Amino acid sequence: MSSAEDFEIRMPSGTDDPLSDAEIQQYRKEIDRLDKVIIESIQRRTAISQAIGKTRMGSGGTRLVHTREVAIINQFREQLGEEGPQLAGILLRLGRGKL
Repeated sequence: MSSAEDFEIRMPSGTDDPLSDAEIQQYRKEIDRLDKVIIESIQRRTAISQAIGKTRMGSGGTRLVHTREVAIINQFREQLGEEGPQLAGILLRLGRGKL
């Protein structure tokens, strides 16, 4: 009996060169591993952010702290460039919901 791994679906690499194809497949395995880490980290970040919001609102505080959100957006801009603020906004929205 074979396992699911025996039936791995290979995505086209965009090259007919076997050596380049093998290299691309290795890179893709690393990307898949990193995507898993990123998704797990986003889920953990979201849960922590929601806990902070619940605690803050439960003690009479505000739903969000604007200066904190601006600092996060600026950090993402500095570290990731022009796409950073959009990614930061998505992460912030996941944690606190839409405004």
